[in-house]
Amino acid sequence: MNDLSDLLRTPLYDLHVELGAKMVGFTGYDMPVQYAGIMSEHSHTRARAGLFDVSHMGQVILRAESFDAVAVAFERLVPMDVRGLGEGRQRYGLFTNQQGGILDDLMFANRGDHLFVVVNAACKAADIARMREAMEPEISVTYLEDRALLALQGPAAEGVLAGLNGAAADMRFMDVATFELVGAECWVSRSGYTGEDGYEISVPADKSEELARALLAHDDVMPIGLGARDSLRLEAGLCLYGHDIDEGTLPGEAGLTWAIQKVRRGGGARAGGFPGADKVLAQMTDGPARRRVGLRPQGRAPMREGVELFAAATGGEVIGRITSGGFGPTVGGPVAMGYVPVGLATPDTEIFGELRGKRLPLTVTKLPFVAANFKR
Repeated sequence: MNDLSDLLRTPLYDLHVELGAKMVGFTGYDMPVQYAGIMSEHSHTRARAGLFDVSHMGQVILRAESFDAVAVAFERLVPMDVRGLGEGRQRYGLFTNQQGGILDDLMFANRGDHLFVVVNAACKAADIARMREAMEPEISVTYLEDRALLALQGPAAEGVLAGLNGAAADMRFMDVATFELVGAECWVSRSGYTGEDGYEISVPADKSEELARALLAHDDVMPIGLGARDSLRLEAGLCLYGHDIDEGTLPGEAGLTWAIQKVRRGGGARAGGFPGADKVLAQMTDGPARRRVGLRPQGRAPMREGVELFAAATGGEVIGRITSGGFGPTVGGPVAMGYVPVGLATPDTEIFGELRGKRLPLTVTKLPFVAANFKR
């Protein structure tokens, strides 16, 4: 772990310390891993609402003479339908390399005269460089260093945010809108990384603490750290970049082809045209050799990232590895994700994970472990 004195701080750092957060180094930032405790924070988010500081993520604006010009250029980098994205709507996306591997996953939104992109913290420098190299000078690529990013997640999120501005209640899942909160112009999307209903809010950095305090003043809201964020997304079957997906993972084997719209697939009006398209589309046609699956260890002991998987209790070669694993508070037991050969990817298949020299059984399980609660 990095020396905390070398780490960057988000605009909410002082508030985290005031609230008693345990701070850790994460992707170059000094971030809260927990406040009251991971289990209670996880359960509170599922039952009511949690507030997350995700200001370490990269916020980028892509702008040109027209939105269509931006969309055409961005489609050369991602396998998603950008040109067909309606104003005020957001999509999940992927940057791919020439081998079809995933360089990062991201969110992008049509905000009328520009595209708003949010990328992962660990990848943001490379992502911004990639966009600038591929798109400038025709498209301006602006990294926003003066805005924070908050996530309000959970079934009570709508009521809480609507208490500050009623427009929040009118939004559907993956809608984006601009409206005022605590006197600041905020860019709000109805989305998140927990499987619950909720919002992500881009707010000017100098107003972020005021907004966070206004949200935390509500009885339904408590601050949530990175620990519960990870357990929530794992139960929701959502990928963590650098763990469940990386440069060696193709969308097909990761179970992410749902994010590639028909128009960009083989036979579509704008098929291909992105890095690694031949390999990505071929795998969608032929099928992958391995698949990301949910895994339920049959005992009480969690199996974490790196645990080797086997087809049998004794003998045989390694067939895969766990990429994310831990205890699922809502599930009430250990949960994990990993990659296995397609022949072993059918739900209810029993495989084995080697933990401290012993092979223990796991059951292949359909994802997600906890059903999504988005507002459609």
